[in-house]
Amino acid sequence: MTADNPPAPIRVLLVDDHTLFRSGIKALLQRYPEFEVVGEASDGVEGVKRVAALLPDVVLMDLNMPGLSGLEAVQLIAQDTPQVNVVMLTVSEDAEDLSEALRAGARGYLLKNIDAEFLVQAIKRAAQGEPVMAASMTAKLMQQFRNISSNPAPPQEKDKLTPREREILLLLARGDSNKEIARELSVAESTVKIHVQNILKKLSLTSRVQAAVYAVEHGLVHPDA
Repeated sequence: MTADNPPAPIRVLLVDDHTLFRSGIKALLQRYPEFEVVGEASDGVEGVKRVAALLPDVVLMDLNMPGLSGLEAVQLIAQDTPQVNVVMLTVSEDAEDLSEALRAGARGYLLKNIDAEFLVQAIKRAAQGEPVMAASMTAKLMQQFRNISSNPAPPQEKDKLTPREREILLLLARGDSNKEIARELSVAESTVKIHVQNILKKLSLTSRVQAAVYAVEHGLVHPDA
């Protein structure tokens, strides 16, 4: 891409019931030419409608809103417009909220106390389809690995994945991007993409984030692997 033909900005939709918070995020993103805030919504119902009408690249979605919650909105968006990347931006540090959001189809889970640069980089990654998560929430997700020994996956589920696929699944659950996984395993990024596609197909899942949650819940990988 040349200077005369710059890449299109990342189109962002803000869904939060606090007007002041939306204004602050909008003002922040407007400082970067890489972003375009294409719309705002104050509740889940309006957010779902705006997503269908605008088809943004990334949605920053609050979790707890009156009426239709952020969690319910994510489920509807994942069903109707799965190409749209939804990232939860919330004050909730509850591990169950994290798991439910990722199961519903959220691309990531960020906390409202993160710094501006982390948010900017997270939006860029989410726009590329990569999972994004606050560091403290990643730790909580990994902790769930240590609490699943009483809920092992059925043997037939474990047998679906090759050793390499299970290795990649662990790295997905850790929040690594395809590029980071490729570097970790010393393979081509295209090879990682093929493995991820195979994992999703074998487990009947639709996103890498759902695959990571599935791994946590069913004990398909060991946290210390």
